[in-house]
Amino acid sequence: MIALAAAALVLSLPYWLPRVVVRLRMWIFTRINGEEGVPVPGDLVPVERFRRVYADPAADGRSRGAALSDLFWYWLSPGADVHQEHLEPGERYERVARATRGFLGLPSAEVTAMATRAAGRLRPSGFVRLRDLLMPMWAEFFYELVFGEECPAEARALIVANADDVVTALKACGLRHMGRRDRLTRYLLTRLDDARHPLPDGLTRVEQALYLQGTFFNTAVVQQSEATAHVLMTLARHRETQDALARDLAPLGHVIEETLRLYPLFGIAHRVTSADIALDGGPTLPAGTVLCFNYPEFHRTGFAHPDRFDPARWETLSAREANHIPFGVAANRPCPAWRLAPLAMRAVVAALVPRLDFHTSAAHTRSLPNRGPCLVLPRGARPWWLGAALAFMRVRDRWEDVGRGLTQLVLGTYMVWDARRRQLCRRHFAAAPEATAGGNAATGPEETPYPSQERTA
Repeated sequence: MIALAAAALVLSLPYWLPRVVVRLRMWIFTRINGEEGVPVPGDLVPVERFRRVYADPAADGRSRGAALSDLFWYWLSPGADVHQEHLEPGERYERVARATRGFLGLPSAEVTAMATRAAGRLRPSGFVRLRDLLMPMWAEFFYELVFGEECPAEARALIVANADDVVTALKACGLRHMGRRDRLTRYLLTRLDDARHPLPDGLTRVEQALYLQGTFFNTAVVQQSEATAHVLMTLARHRETQDALARDLAPLGHVIEETLRLYPLFGIAHRVTSADIALDGGPTLPAGTVLCFNYPEFHRTGFAHPDRFDPARWETLSAREANHIPFGVAANRPCPAWRLAPLAMRAVVAALVPRLDFHTSAAHTRSLPNRGPCLVLPRGARPWWLGAALAFMRVRDRWEDVGRGLTQLVLGTYMVWDARRRQLCRRHFAAAPEATAGGNAATGPEETPYPSQERTA
């Protein structure tokens, strides 16, 4: 009897343990990192004021004054102090943003051609992890964007190792391996003079290498890989939409809009107020308030059947009027690739779907911790073993969720604690307060950007 009960308990693990582990992780995160921030939308800032508060000129602080920043700097190091997304407003931010716009300002036809060529080199078959499949392709794309030439195998391997290490640590599926990140920094230092656009002036050469590494060979590669994986996973789970798209690519834009609504790349974006923000008919948010903008919640408010995948809704909806900000809001530091990213992603999906069939029975969540398990076959192929393969994938994915959840519990707890102990962001600003005005601040004392004194964790 005891043996039967134990067997039943073990067999039931995939159905209840992952949810328990997630709740425990959130409790531990709060205990270590503390409660911080005003949730938006929330009691103080309802969803109707989301855009107004996000776009307020006073909601412009990015790193200084938020405990959350220590955690993000920890995951993004080395180079978080020159990462465009984490720079405070000021002269330094403007120089970096201007350089980024220069790199991204390619003609649409060139962007489409580059993405189509990169997708054409993919020859997937069988079981794949979509993020792992797509990351080398996007590494090649952004290498060509930065250096104007085909990406050599050595550079592709370095970029993928760096990007994968950052996003794996960020999802608490593995510890940081700073040696992998440093190897890319060393390589980029040898290529700075070959960049097709001027790099941000006022930065040291090491900082310029870290700027390229963080902006293009981490954030851009990771975000494009995950966004494209979300689109392909969504199509794999909605066979009718995928088959229709293979015949006619016209609705592809709506498919991408709807995918980014359901699975926004950003979970919580935090901003620190530099002045009071008065809410009409409500309280005032004082200067120094940490605002936590919840993208998934905002994207599900105001839509009929918000959890349903329905690309046709965009035939009558306008992305500008709906609660839909996949690349942020224009008035407050939107994603600099807001034009290039969907254009390139559309070209890649358009190149893949007509010739390949994507099947999946794995879970599809916004954070994509399982990296997008998928079975890829030639378009129209329906082998006799397809049903059995998808059944195997479903069972494997459930059990992987158990192991992954326990891994995230242990490693996530350690990294949240370690980030709080190091306090990279807070110590950076304490050592160089002029950084808030856009000056050339030094990196914090414990985490030198190059070469790294730390190899793991």
